[in-house]
Amino acid sequence: MSLSRKSGKTVRWVVLATVMLSMSMVAFEATIVATAMPQIVADLGGLSLYSWVFSSYLLTQTALTVVFGKLADLFGRKPVVVTGIAIFLLGSVLAGFAWSMVSLVAFRLIQGIGAGALQPAAMTVIADLYPVRERGKIQGWLASVWAVSAVIGPLLGGIIVHNMNWAWIFWINVPIGIAAVLGYTLFLHEEVALKRGSVDLAGAILAALSIGALMLLLTEASSAGLGFELGAAAVCVVASVLFVMQERRARDPMISFELWRYRPLASANALTLLANMALMGLTTFLPIYVQGVLGQSALVAGFALTAVMIGWPAGATIAARINHRISARRLTLIGSVLLPAGAAVFVLMGAGSSAKLAGLASMVMGFGMGLISVTSLLLIQGSVEAHERGAGTASNMFARNLGSTLGAAVLGAILNFGLLRDPSGVKADQLRDLLAGTGALTVTDDTVRAALGHAVHLTFVAMFVMTLGCIFIALFIPRAQAVRRSAPSAELPAREERDRGAA
Repeated sequence: MSLSRKSGKTVRWVVLATVMLSMSMVAFEATIVATAMPQIVADLGGLSLYSWVFSSYLLTQTALTVVFGKLADLFGRKPVVVTGIAIFLLGSVLAGFAWSMVSLVAFRLIQGIGAGALQPAAMTVIADLYPVRERGKIQGWLASVWAVSAVIGPLLGGIIVHNMNWAWIFWINVPIGIAAVLGYTLFLHEEVALKRGSVDLAGAILAALSIGALMLLLTEASSAGLGFELGAAAVCVVASVLFVMQERRARDPMISFELWRYRPLASANALTLLANMALMGLTTFLPIYVQGVLGQSALVAGFALTAVMIGWPAGATIAARINHRISARRLTLIGSVLLPAGAAVFVLMGAGSSAKLAGLASMVMGFGMGLISVTSLLLIQGSVEAHERGAGTASNMFARNLGSTLGAAVLGAILNFGLLRDPSGVKADQLRDLLAGTGALTVTDDTVRAALGHAVHLTFVAMFVMTLGCIFIALFIPRAQAVRRSAPSAELPAREERDRGAA
């Protein structure tokens, strides 16, 4: 039995503006926090937990994206997206009051839960409101959010840490989130059909346990004892096995293994995962490299990070425009070649290198990533039938988030390994002083800078190896695109029916 209700009139352009406003919080999160991290480490300490500030956020976002997407289908988009904003704001406020790196990591977990609810529900609102023929233009508007945040985010982060307390990089979300909640509440009036359904919460919990244990194993392997390593490895293996068993028997699995076995989807998602692992190394460690090794200010580091976020939307826009003229295989290969071309520059850089060179290499990698991300998504959406399109799109979002999560963990482990194995025996307090003294102050301790430079260089080498793997995976993408044929769904969603009529 279903219950339908509808009240008021939805104002589409206001809702679109609200979606863009709410998505801007997630978009800014990708750049503004990375820019301020050296100052946060200088204040709170805990450099060994540096990558956890990013990976904890991505962990909960990755594990819960599919769950909240299912809840949005069952109970409506508006309650899920408003709840997501509320949770995101709670995490943001608490993160600003963090008193240690451990507490900051914990509060970032809360932010990730909010992002996991906000992002899929907001994107589904657009699919509900706009027919197929209008969505291309609307996606361009949504892409502009990421482009604007790419330019403003790092600069704003640099300005905040120079003139205000770093806590404001989190608190700035509060007025934006409140305005978005008002927009959804007042101007989005949806027809909600409450129906029976299942949410694979067990799969999400097992996925989070498996990924979290792997992250602990990677990031703490250099400093923890053998017992801890064996325990983390055991949890990871057991949770992974149970996850596979759960997904095979779940009514609505978090991940459809049948769908993932299809070659275009599997190769596109594998490429997305590895490319995001590599790019996470750049966005996470570029600010600390520019400030701690090159001796530049947070504002300069912000400019360098802005470059990758400018290249990404540019590559994405071009890919969307020429996708119908150039094969997906060729576009992804071009993007995959650009990734190691940019990554090689970081491998060759030293303490005397220019921050402008880092910015140029970042832009090249960002452009390649833009080509890969859009082409992979369009390939997947065009390779599955209509009733599988939502699952296919969700699989690509999951691969993207999982790649970022694993990238932060793996490359963070390499950074910690490099610092612990450095022969100079640099202490955490010395690194903290180095980061606190970059920019306006003159750094005199070249030994500490060299140790940090060596450790970050190892992460850049690993990043370069990952980008070479992207070329190898791109070769498996089929030359010709074909739609996967499967048993038709028993019930197409209402919006798919509207889409077919609009087309």
